Amino acid sequence: MDKQKVIFKDLGLVEYKTAWDYQETLLQQNVQVKSAIRNWQSANQLPGSDDDLDLQLSHLTTTNYFLLCEHPPVYTLGKSGKKENVLMSDEALAANGIAFFNTNRGGDITFHGPQQMVGYPILDLEKYDTDIGKYLRNLEEVIILTIAEYGIKAGRSKGETGVWIDEDIPGKERKICAIGVRCSRWITMHGFALNVNTDLRYFNHIIPCGIANKQVTSMEKELGFKIDFMQVKEKLKKNFEKIFNSELVADL
Repeated sequence: MDKQKVIFKDLGLVEYKTAWDYQETLLQQNVQVKSAIRNWQSANQLPGSDDDLDLQLSHLTTTNYFLLCEHPPVYTLGKSGKKENVLMSDEALAANGIAFFNTNRGGDITFHGPQQMVGYPILDLEKYDTDIGKYLRNLEEVIILTIAEYGIKAGRSKGETGVWIDEDIPGKERKICAIGVRCSRWITMHGFALNVNTDLRYFNHIIPCGIANKQVTSMEKELGFKIDFMQVKEKLKKNFEKIFNSELVADL
């Protein structure tokens, strides 16, 4: 199978809502392309179109993206989550400079902040596999491979999306990466949040992912020293290309 081209963009430190809006724009652009393709395929000619337009439509294709970024402190709640899993009042959130958003991704409550690697793949799964479960496992595998390069052994917790350490040892399970996605017309958005040098104190004010009595950790906490953030980014990009059989490019 040929490698898929994926446009890579490093958004740096960006407000959560700005990144969310950008993802929505890219997703909707791809959905519109799919609609045009389907209309063209069903009618083979759109009303009022000419041969040049037909030729143009016949070559339309969706565009894949992989965005990496950090966010200022923010709690985000998935569409199946419960606000009571946020243990701070709205006033306390504002006083501490922490934003809050109800989102349209899957999952419950999580935290995003500086020195956390957040990845947003905008992929057309019809170019990969139309299997959300497999897509989630692939995202997990990208993380598992990346942190393994630092000597951190991680895996999956049965029935719980994300990447865990000591997932099979009751009382020692700790989550190092949260995952929550949305998919429309097989176009994905949202993604993963890997704790690199993240300030874990922010997780004390939520029930992370709605899962009580389980810890959250970071690469820094596991290894005992600060990690080169840019190095993690490069390793993530490499492992993304490997797992998704894709080539990251600056633009198409």
